[in-house]
Amino acid sequence: MYAVISSGGKQYRLTEGALVDVERIGGQAGDPVVFDQVLFLGDGESGRVGQPVIEGARVLGTVVEQGKGDKIVVFKFKRRKMYRRRTGHRQELTRVRIESIQTEGQPVAAREVAATTAKAREATAELPAAAGTVTGGESPSAKAEEPKAVKKKAKRPSAEPSDE
Repeated sequence: MYAVISSGGKQYRLTEGALVDVERIGGQAGDPVVFDQVLFLGDGESGRVGQPVIEGARVLGTVVEQGKGDKIVVFKFKRRKMYRRRTGHRQELTRVRIESIQTEGQPVAAREVAATTAKAREATAELPAAAGTVTGGESPSAKAEEPKAVKKKAKRPSAEPSDE
């Protein structure tokens, strides 16, 4: 079974157990997330379309990590006018593991949410510690721990002639 949800102005096709990067959602690693803007439910052969959403359907997930996406360079240019502007942007993202897709006939019990949270904590414990960002780069704390090299100033010859 899969679902199409709307989050952060974008649509995502989700299946159970999938990892997805969505626009930033508040919360820390291990916190449960509920997406209730379900636009479509399908199982491969048949599907249900919401108008605009399917009432009672929701997708449960847990936050795996918070981070930033790749840098995007924005370059504006007008020929013959000496106009150039270069800026960059890194979108804040939240990585979410999808635990279950529920229809209106399946009520969510409090212990089910607790079980989902426990599964997410186990999954985050298995992640490598160096994965500090969503894109898999080094964590900021790892960069801060590296010793910095001391730069020595080069000696310049003096302007006065020496007595050699």
